[in-house]
Amino acid sequence: MKLAEQLELDEKYEEAYAEYRKDLPHKQNDIELLTKLAHLALILEKKEEAKAYYGKILELDPSSILAHEQLIDLYVHEDKFRYYLLRGNLHALQQQISYAKSDYKKAIENAKDQEEALPARYLFAGICEEQNKTQEAIDEYLKISDIDEKNPIVYFKLAELYEKEEGLISAIEILERGLENFKSNDFEEILSGYYIRNSQPEKALNLTKNELTKSRALMDLGRNDEAFVILNKIKLEYSKQPILHSLLAQYYFQKGQKNEAFYEIDEFAKLDPNSPLIYQMRALIYENEGDAFNEHINWGKYNILRGEKEVALNEYMTAYQYNNTDVELIETIASQLEATKDVTKACEFYERLYELEPNNINALEKLAKFRESIGDYRMAFEYIEKLKEIDNRNKFVLENFENYQNLSENGSGFISFFKTFFGNKMG
Repeated sequence: MKLAEQLELDEKYEEAYAEYRKDLPHKQNDIELLTKLAHLALILEKKEEAKAYYGKILELDPSSILAHEQLIDLYVHEDKFRYYLLRGNLHALQQQISYAKSDYKKAIENAKDQEEALPARYLFAGICEEQNKTQEAIDEYLKISDIDEKNPIVYFKLAELYEKEEGLISAIEILERGLENFKSNDFEEILSGYYIRNSQPEKALNLTKNELTKSRALMDLGRNDEAFVILNKIKLEYSKQPILHSLLAQYYFQKGQKNEAFYEIDEFAKLDPNSPLIYQMRALIYENEGDAFNEHINWGKYNILRGEKEVALNEYMTAYQYNNTDVELIETIASQLEATKDVTKACEFYERLYELEPNNINALEKLAKFRESIGDYRMAFEYIEKLKEIDNRNKFVLENFENYQNLSENGSGFISFFKTFFGNKMG
């Protein structure tokens, strides 16, 4: 390698190139070596070899800007399809999506036949998806399905897009069409999953070979004991699958075995801690038990995870009507109200929290800030003074105590005017 580098420095390019090539059989995936060979091949006008080296670099590092740029230059006058395809890839890497899309379209137009155009069509369809241009993506994948009819991925992509655009039934129809061409377990299991989601458990049961899907279909058909037999058989094998525990929880819930249901929900939560299903299942059990407080608490948590914050807040407020002394709930409501910018209402709950826990640092800080913001400096100082008694090293106390004390003693606005005016009169 050192000899080759010295030869290159001496501008003995042919000899350097030959020397670098000696290392290639042992370093076929060495990007640095491939880059040197590609560069020298360009200097020596060995264009085909340069293409091969830069092409290999792209196999190893698809994000290589240099390889893209050099190949674009090499193909610009020779092969318009490859030129536009590579240019599209480069623009995509540079996040210039509209330019990439235009290039892929030109690549399709310049392909010698439909088979050659396929990579550009797939990339064009992918960009349409990224841009949420669902119908445009569907149109492109439909064209692809006519050409690449043996690729099941096309049908999976179409199913996803049809579900987004038209609903589950359209997605199922395209998968059923694909099933005629692809009799594979993967295809059947994906279609079975769509049947389950579309409340067609009978079809799923007839198609699936997966024991978990069979159990789910049987439970949806009301054949719970049959499902339970299967679940017990596969319990050890699938113990790390969240769906196993959700199905067992469902079974125990339907059988009225509350403790067993809660146990399976807890096992599910260990495997999928951010799933809204955890709280949905708990809420249903509490509802069945007539425990309205915990029912609404869990519906609140369920809706938080689904991004439905207003619905969640309503659930928490309902729970508060059943128990207005639960500190965790009160803190949750207060923070949710703050998030909606309803600071006044939030402080009502912080006051309630302070009543229940006079040493609650969070409540004292929030109330001090609120009172200061509305000009009630006396109360603001009382809260921060109380906070100082509890924790005199508290950051909020250290930064604001003196200021709050001055405001409390001197006031401002109307209070200051009042003191000044009547002080002068008395003098």
